[in-house]
Amino acid sequence: MNIQQKYCGYITIIGKVNVGKSSLINKIIGKKISIISRKKNTTQNNIIGVKTQNAYQSIYIDTPGIMFNKKNNIILYKKNLFYKTIKNSSLLMFVIDKLSWTENDKNIFRIIQKSKTPIIIIINKIDKIQNKQNLLPFIDDLKKKNIAIEIVPISTKKTNNFFSLNNTIQSFLPNNPHIYPENYITENSYVFTISEIIREKLILFLGDELPSILKVKVEFFQKKKNEELYIRAIILVENIRQKKIVIGHHGEKIKKVSILSRYNIQKEFSIKTHLFLWVKINLKKNLKH
Repeated sequence: MNIQQKYCGYITIIGKVNVGKSSLINKIIGKKISIISRKKNTTQNNIIGVKTQNAYQSIYIDTPGIMFNKKNNIILYKKNLFYKTIKNSSLLMFVIDKLSWTENDKNIFRIIQKSKTPIIIIINKIDKIQNKQNLLPFIDDLKKKNIAIEIVPISTKKTNNFFSLNNTIQSFLPNNPHIYPENYITENSYVFTISEIIREKLILFLGDELPSILKVKVEFFQKKKNEELYIRAIILVENIRQKKIVIGHHGEKIKKVSILSRYNIQKEFSIKTHLFLWVKINLKKNLKH
């Protein structure tokens, strides 16, 4: 019996905050599985996306943006999880912002090089480079450093170079059985997806008034006999001032967040949705101080 060889591996997407990692994984998977915002630390947890193409299954991990301490030499956010993730990867995709190669980029690269895992450098947002003639010399400078197996300039708003990037990624997938079913695209649970949709709308409407680390907890999630979805979620804030900001004047802001969140949840799950939001002060967090 001729059994087709199968290939499967983890590809971890790494980079500083706001370099476009979430946009990249959404583009690769072909579906929005990671929320996007210009605010720092929008992605709080590893987001997993799965892409299966015939014999090849690529499992992408969108990691939170890397932050350093004031000396720029220690990762501050979920350091142990970060090291464990890159250690178990078949390939690392290091995303940089346009023609930027800062000290933080160098520090991140030195850290991930120690894993001995192959690295692709992704030069993102090339559509925003004003003088495109600077791109090739920048790529040549990176190539001279001999620090990556491939350097790929991309724009997540266009499809240029994604075909060659896909082929390169597949060439590094080890000979392994597939972990997920063929049509599986994300490890995100329904509850996680709902909480992320609500959090995205909070970031959208609150702008710079509140940090992006707001927590959303889905307390009730049920599909009832009338084939409609009922959700009750709590928005956890740190103090009464933040609570007033989220609610807004006469409840204006929380109403907008609720309406747009409900619309996006209905669109995501193709089911009529009833969403009830409450804002509460996170007493557990306050007790720690």
